[in-house]
Amino acid sequence: MKCVIIDDEPLAIDVIESYINQIGGLEIVVKCTNPLEAITLLNKHKVDLIFLDIEMPNLTGIDLVKTLDNMPQFIFTTAYPQYALDGFNLNATDYLVKPIPFHRFLKAVTRAKEKYELENKSAVKSDVVMESPSTNIQDNFIFVKSEYENIKINTDSIKYIQGLKDYIKIYTSESDKAILTLSSFKDILDKLPSARFIRVHRSFVVNIDFIKALQKTKIIVDGIQIPIGETYKDYVVKRLGV
Repeated sequence: MKCVIIDDEPLAIDVIESYINQIGGLEIVVKCTNPLEAITLLNKHKVDLIFLDIEMPNLTGIDLVKTLDNMPQFIFTTAYPQYALDGFNLNATDYLVKPIPFHRFLKAVTRAKEKYELENKSAVKSDVVMESPSTNIQDNFIFVKSEYENIKINTDSIKYIQGLKDYIKIYTSESDKAILTLSSFKDILDKLPSARFIRVHRSFVVNIDFIKALQKTKIIVDGIQIPIGETYKDYVVKRLGV
């Protein structure tokens, strides 16, 4: 993470710099004692994290935050605990009171890194979605791990899925033998096209295309009677338009 230290006390900057050097994973782009100068520098450099003092001449750290349109993460480093509420109202990642113990600084940086990684993962996921073609190829197949290999399964061929505690069994039209894999229903449902599959019981998910008949408490799929859970009845009836 590229970071900036803004503090009107050079000694305070030295302490923060020494802490950063012990932790790793952070690159100091700018060290600045003048908050007005810092605004110009922040507009020139891509910054991920700011260590920011509050009580400074000409401009406080709180006012500096309010002047920036695209504020990166920031951690207040101040001798004045009374500004803590203001800091968190501005969505500060953390608020450190001088003299700052190393373990407290480490905790704040760890929190900042976790937020940074989470935001970057979300950005990557968003980019992938934006670049995907209108017809998502992932709707046509999934991979599941069974024994020592990853098996490709055409979603069109899945008749129904049965949950067995920590495992699920996937029944397809391509094989008489079910595929057993270590997974949860949530994980497998996230992979399947939601328009085609319906959960009818806490232990069963069914491919709508393979439903042959609907009874009061059962769904018939390829000659197999699958129970409809009490809590799923209304949803199943509404989803199938019966």
